[in-house]
Amino acid sequence: MKFVLRFLIIALALNLSAQSGFNSEGFEVTKQDIELNVFDKDSTANALIIYEKGESYVDRETFLLKSEIKKKLKILNRNGFDKATETIYLYGDNGKHERVKKIKATVYNVENGQITQTQLDKNAIFEEQYDENHTLVKFTFPNIKEGSVIVYSYTLESPYMFKYKSWYFQEDIPKLYSEYRPSIPGNWEYNIKLVGGKKLYTNVSSLRKNCLQVMGAGSSDCGDYIYVMKDIPAFIEEEFMTTKDNYLARIEYELKVFRGFDGRVDNITKTWKSVEGELKSDNDIGRQLKKSSVTKDLLSDTIIAISDPLEKAKAIYEFVQNTYTWDKTFNIFNDVSVKDLVNNKSGNVSEINILLHNLLEANDIDVKPVLLSTRNNGFATRIYPVISDFNYLIVHVTIGEQTYMLDATDDYLSFGQLPIRCLNQYGRLLDFKEGGYWVDINANQMSVMKYRVNLNIDDSEALSGTIKGNKTGYHALRAKRAYFSNPDTYLDSYSNAYPSTQFVDYESETTNKTATEFSEEFKVEQPLENVGGNLYINPFLITFFDKNPFKLQQRTYPIDFGYEDAFLYSVELNVKDYEVIDIPKPINLSLPNKTGTLIFNSSINGDSVILFFKFNFKEAIYDAAYYDSLKSYFATIVDIQKNSLIVLKKKP
Repeated sequence: MKFVLRFLIIALALNLSAQSGFNSEGFEVTKQDIELNVFDKDSTANALIIYEKGESYVDRETFLLKSEIKKKLKILNRNGFDKATETIYLYGDNGKHERVKKIKATVYNVENGQITQTQLDKNAIFEEQYDENHTLVKFTFPNIKEGSVIVYSYTLESPYMFKYKSWYFQEDIPKLYSEYRPSIPGNWEYNIKLVGGKKLYTNVSSLRKNCLQVMGAGSSDCGDYIYVMKDIPAFIEEEFMTTKDNYLARIEYELKVFRGFDGRVDNITKTWKSVEGELKSDNDIGRQLKKSSVTKDLLSDTIIAISDPLEKAKAIYEFVQNTYTWDKTFNIFNDVSVKDLVNNKSGNVSEINILLHNLLEANDIDVKPVLLSTRNNGFATRIYPVISDFNYLIVHVTIGEQTYMLDATDDYLSFGQLPIRCLNQYGRLLDFKEGGYWVDINANQMSVMKYRVNLNIDDSEALSGTIKGNKTGYHALRAKRAYFSNPDTYLDSYSNAYPSTQFVDYESETTNKTATEFSEEFKVEQPLENVGGNLYINPFLITFFDKNPFKLQQRTYPIDFGYEDAFLYSVELNVKDYEVIDIPKPINLSLPNKTGTLIFNSSINGDSVILFFKFNFKEAIYDAAYYDSLKSYFATIVDIQKNSLIVLKKKP
């Protein structure tokens, strides 16, 4: 009887489908949920979450943190089949670990005009070790087709109250409805952080008495919360951004205070003053910063004898760069040993930059360590100390009125230049005597890329000439790394990028791989095609951007280039024996608030056609409100490079 009743309820729900689209009001699967295979609000979507709900609470008997998760997923087309696999990450350490239980899933399809249901087989659930602290539980839903609707659920059990369940409202597919209901006992007080900048549709709270009891010890009230977001767009990653974790709409929790039933109070979230006190005596940070004995006799007498502080700092920096090799690990708080670095000549980020710190300090240069989070690691929390947010260490040097940020892990960095991975807006300077503070992490100069081109047309109607290139900042850094790693094949990068042009007689004027500039010169030859007696010449033998990096209809997160930069391309084409039929039209364009300018001019000067193209980005980071303007800006850049033709006709 119960089975029949359940079947009738499901059938009724399927027949009484919503008339306007997907049923985002609950988990009941309607016929329209299955039959609709297009999501009008996002025609590019391959799958979407129709409805999801999570409830987190502390179990009254086991005192474990339980999270009950339920989701209704729609597969719109074959490209959405990858969403038919669910992966759950479980954390564990010190003999404790998280578990997942009660995994259930039903796949709904329409087959031969009938609605079918396929259940997830328990044997299709797999577990594997991911790393030292994480286990993966994976399962793939059965009988997946275009149009499938999957309803699935599971329960997480965690012994870690410091890791209260976070909730991601946003993913890489759209969501129609996402609801989270956390229940937090008063014993645990959290800093609650809403990330992503999207507004909650529902945000309510209430107090529930005696939600948690311990016999003979006392009871606790609970704060019950309801958070809802609706019509959440997919988060699509695009070029020029830091990690998506900076922008995904979600709620996160950081344990602030624990109050025991015995009256004990533990302040988990500390002040920066107390954190610096702990770091000062920490084996991997504070004590390593005091390893002055290890630095003895490392520097040559020549370096020690330098009297100018800036020149001495540069010499010490270059010594560390050239002597010690980065092993590509960060290890900011684990297994840090300056002594091992000195002995092995290879080490992690912290070891190399702490050694640099100690050598500078031993030579009376004002230096402090700076903790930061790299671009791929996300933004560090600023409102209270969360040491686990940081994954990198650099040094801050003050000489006279000037300050410099240094990182000696890269052989190609110039003095004061940081790796691009470090350009993540800010870091925390540690000062164990006076107290630390936040510092801005910016590029130390604008990066510039320039090409000056001189061209002639030979008797066989082919272009020939020279190109002189000059690059500074991060453009120079990339060029130096490519050139010095293999000078013999460097020119191939141009030949491969521009196969219709021949590049020969290459010469680089830069001999020092830590130079602030990279200069080069080479000759070029390119055949021309005579069409109806006219020569059509595209003077852009080298382009800055081959395609527009911005393709989204809307972008809700910042455009983060990392640094300010500028581009310049100038051409002088000798047309002595030719009549100029046409030259490109001038274009002038600006980004809003004068944050970028584009200038394109062409003119005839005696026997030469002169072309000048310049554009820049005066901000390292642009707000999402600039997206449409930047998209149009790049479209113009690409169009100018591809479609600017000089038309010539041979003089009689």
